[in-house]
Formats: sequence, C-alpha cells, structure tokens
Amino acid sequence: MSRSRTALALGMAAAGALSLASVSATAAPLPLAGSTTVTPAGHAFSATLSGKATLKAGSVTVTCSVSVSTGTVPAAPGNHNAAGPVSSPISPPTYSSCTASLPGVTPTVTTSGAWTVSMQNGSPVTATMGVPVGGLVVKTTGLATCTVTAAPTAPAGVAGTWANGAPSTLTFTNASVPVKVTGGFGCPTSATTSTFNAVYRVSDTTDPAQQITVGP
Repeated sequence: MSRSRTALALGMAAAGALSLASVSATAAPLPLAGSTTVTPAGHAFSATLSGKATLKAGSVTVTCSVSVSTGTVPAAPGNHNAAGPVSSPISPPTYSSCTASLPGVTPTVTTSGAWTVSMQNGSPVTATMGVPVGGLVVKTTGLATCTVTAAPTAPAGVAGTWANGAPSTLTFTNASVPVKVTGGFGCPTSATTSTFNAVYRVSDTTDPAQQITVGP
C-alpha cells in the first residue's frame, strides 16, 4: 500500500475512533423507571403459597408446602409513584410443613423483622421482596445440625415478577439470596448464596371481589 493510502486509512480509522468516543461520551443516560400504581389503595392483601417453596444452599434444599404473608397497599396518594416502584410493608412470611433433601434431617424456618414488597410497573411487572438483616433463619436437626441465615450482614432484595390476574401472582424463579451457613458435617458451610423458588397467589382481603393490580 502506498504511503498516501496508508495515511488515508490511518486518518479514517482515527476519525472513526474519535466519532465513536464522541458518541459514547454524549450517550443519553438510561431512562428512569416508569410510573407505578398499585390498586385498590389502602386495601389489605394476603399472599398464599401455591405449590411449594424451595430454598437451596449448596447441596441442601429445604422445601416447604405452606407459606403465608399479609400486607396493605399504601393509601392514596402513596399507592402511586410517578417515577419508580411502590413499596408496601408485609408481615414476615411464615413457612411450615418443611422437609430437607438430606435424609434424617428436619428443618425449621423462622422469620422476623420488617419485611417489604415493592412493585415496579413494566413488561413484565417486577417485584422485590425486602428481607431485613437475619430476617429468615433455617435450622436443621437430626443427622446434620446446620443454621442458614438469610441476609446475614445487610438487608437483601429478592427479585421476582408480578402478574395481574384473579388472583394476581407473585413469582420468584431461582432468585438469589445472600446467606451464611454454620454447622458441622453435612452442612454447606461454603455457600454464600442460595436460590429461592416460590409462587404466591395474592388476594384482596378487604374486598375479595376485587383484585390487587399493578399498572402505570
């Protein structure tokens, strides 16, 4: 290639790089979250487990067939956020009728503290369950004595999705939850996260003829 053509090629490459850098430097910021409205304002609701909930840490899976939480949609105008999610306090979910994947092991799940659930309208509608520090503890007895503490050092958000319906549903699919595991032989003490799976049916308990819905 001649010296003039080489110079031209280098010049075009430099111009392209400069243009790309300029575009990157002036790129528009990510859009803000859209508006969210949860209705009916001020209505109480109950979230009841449909099927089974599982919490897996390392090679150990705890499965529960009963879980319930209750809460209240914020009263107007708190049930609307023009640029983000709407959050509601909920009771610590209860978990019972639980089994462990390890033979000869019996799990017990306890919950405490100030839990929340927040909804962000979109496609799909996203939901985040807020777990306070140490808000969920799984203890096992029998052949393995273990303690699994969720959100061990800081509050955690568990990501899920919401679907309007009759009733509406709140779904968690392989949601990541930070944990700390202590115990002896058979306990997954190296695990720092767990995966949570559950589907909840959410019903309006103030007026059962209505549905809890999330929109813009």
